[in-house]
Amino acid sequence: MTSPRITSLKWGSVKVDGFGTFRDVKLFPGGAREWNWQETGTRHSPGIQPADVQEIIDAGARTVVLSSGMYKRLKTMPETVASLKKESITIHQLQTEESVTKYNNLCEEEQVGSLIHTTC
Repeated sequence: MTSPRITSLKWGSVKVDGFGTFRDVKLFPGGAREWNWQETGTRHSPGIQPADVQEIIDAGARTVVLSSGMYKRLKTMPETVASLKKESITIHQLQTEESVTKYNNLCEEEQVGSLIHTTC
């Protein structure tokens, strides 16, 4: 199962082929949905939590692209990186525009998931 491609990105908005437009998005093999930070209590610091990536892993992603925001203000908790490495998941942590490019390039090649933050 492939992951949906991102078709456009601008401040505060990301469009995903076949799934619509989101403020922040969680992408995974076979799907996409709004990434609602309230579900896990995520904040810019300490950042992306293990619970934020669990759905992506459960969907079969073997590579995860984590965006750090447009101005790199979103951090990733060390526990998140450790949990992904423990599962032998390849991790890419990049600025948002770079994340979108990396994610789209990987969509055709492997089981990939991503968390895209469209601001900060």
